Amino acid sequence: MHPEKAPDQAAAPNLGQTVALPQFLAAAGQLTLDEQRLIVDQALAMLQDVYVHLPLKRAMHAIDPLQSLRLLQRQLAGASAPIPERKFHNQMISVFVSLRDLHTNYILPSYFSDYIAFLPFYLEEYFDAQDSTQCRYVVSKMIAGFTHPQFKPGVIVKYWNGVPIERAVEINADRNAGSNPDARHARGLENMTIRPMSMSLPPDEEWVVIGYEAGGKDLEIKIPWQVFRPDPQNGVAAGSSANSAVARAVGMDLLTETVRRTKVSLFAPQVAEKARSLKRSQNYGAAPSDPGAAASAMPDIISFRTVNTPSGTFGYIRIYSFAPSDGQDPETFVDAFFNEIVRILDLLPQNGLILDVRGNGGGIILAGERLLQLFTPRRITPERFDFITSPLTRALVDKYDDLKPWAPSIDQAVATGAAYSQGFPLTPEDSANAAGQRYPGPVVLITNALIYSTTDIFAAGFQDHGIGPILGVHGNTGAGGANVWNYSYLQQALPDAFQPLPKGVSMRVALRRSTRVGPMAGVPLEDLGVVPDEIHRITRNDLFNDNVDLIAHAASLLARQKVRTLDAALSGRQLSLTTRNLSRVDLYLNGRPAMSLDVTDGAARIDLPATSAPLRSIRLDGYDRNELAVTRTLDLTS
Repeated sequence: MHPEKAPDQAAAPNLGQTVALPQFLAAAGQLTLDEQRLIVDQALAMLQDVYVHLPLKRAMHAIDPLQSLRLLQRQLAGASAPIPERKFHNQMISVFVSLRDLHTNYILPSYFSDYIAFLPFYLEEYFDAQDSTQCRYVVSKMIAGFTHPQFKPGVIVKYWNGVPIERAVEINADRNAGSNPDARHARGLENMTIRPMSMSLPPDEEWVVIGYEAGGKDLEIKIPWQVFRPDPQNGVAAGSSANSAVARAVGMDLLTETVRRTKVSLFAPQVAEKARSLKRSQNYGAAPSDPGAAASAMPDIISFRTVNTPSGTFGYIRIYSFAPSDGQDPETFVDAFFNEIVRILDLLPQNGLILDVRGNGGGIILAGERLLQLFTPRRITPERFDFITSPLTRALVDKYDDLKPWAPSIDQAVATGAAYSQGFPLTPEDSANAAGQRYPGPVVLITNALIYSTTDIFAAGFQDHGIGPILGVHGNTGAGGANVWNYSYLQQALPDAFQPLPKGVSMRVALRRSTRVGPMAGVPLEDLGVVPDEIHRITRNDLFNDNVDLIAHAASLLARQKVRTLDAALSGRQLSLTTRNLSRVDLYLNGRPAMSLDVTDGAARIDLPATSAPLRSIRLDGYDRNELAVTRTLDLTS
């Protein structure tokens, strides 16, 4: 059987110039010997003195990245010419991949990292609805402009360059730094057709021969790799300047976020254009003039709708990212993001909510942790973060006021021998609780192995505070538990220790590790992740019918939980209450306890006691027996 060549492919809409892989490689650059030496020296200093997970990674993965870098350092010291470009980058990538840490990366020179290699389709897996052990790989999406009479969405892929597809995905998974088998597999599959060249070299092959099944026949097609430079460029590392505490509190898998944005550009150009249009009009993230507008103000990272399922009608919100757009101020983003979620919650059914964060690689940690309060009456305790103790981290915490709380415990480590500093939250506890509960109904969270960092932290907080069940597409999350800093942040803060890197080369490092709270207090999130309460294997029906089986499974979990109601309205000094599935309501006037009422389902009117000061707020705590079940606050100042 001879492979059929794919038809010529037009560049996808709204993208920069698209070129064939050989044409791209011919224009790539070359590092000098001195530049290679500098890169290795700085990588060694970074991993040795500030990388917070080094003890954990050495123990869990039986690796010695420092020795690998020392050997490379020795090789370069005696060399008279640079190591061939591809070989050098492969050696550096290998050291960083061995860490199994998607926060800690080697970023290739800009003549690679500014570009993305892609094939004109997207590959996904699904499982037989009756037998979850039977996995199939299917073409789920095509780029506009690429057409073929047989190779189209829905065909089953069986071979990749002659290798059975299961093995091809497994080989690609081993090239990825996921910290657990689920995470490596998910990233290996995601990167089969989209290869950002920020952390991986261009594909070895110039084209791919794909064996597939269509119409009961086994067929082949030959498709060349293409390369493009995204427009706008991929500035997804949340800025290059550590100019605020919020900007320094990033937790993100750069590769997953890059792939997410690429998928929007390639496969949902209408969404990308809508987001660009809002940005051009300076309305991106801004509160709509109509608070009831059914369209998201951040369409590329938030979508929502009402879903009808066999278990009932519920709300559904998909959060694709916690990262700001290119050039967007992180603090402005956090407020706009939070306010948009609050607005959306008011538009959805109040009897149950499905929160879907699959594929969310993270972003600003405050943006994730601040959301938790909206779904529970309990007080939120943000996760704790700590540094590894070293002379460089001690020097670093003196550079910014928000880092100074960590200084005493790093000093004390000289005497105690402690490997880690004391832990402090990155999200201020007041901010994590200022708004309080806004959604009274039960909530289910959907996760997969592609969620990482801020999204891992969000999922951990969701579980640690008992907000609701977690439904996983995989058996674990991406298991990323850290605050990540770009190399440029280190270089700005400690210029004597970290020198500028050449030709756009960069690195990222997990600087502060996160530990969980509540029942799992003190347990690190890195490598361990968040294990879901139940697992749903994606079906073919999910892939081609808007996740219908997944949503039905989540809805069945909602249907098992109590729906509680605590509605209140004030008229003069009389409060009208409507309650359901509550036995007691406690009232606080201007933050002070005022009265406690036994209630039954239905409506009641209550005369409020007099207060010495004007009435500014009423907080109502609803209990189911002795358990705080729902909280409602009336702000009377506006």
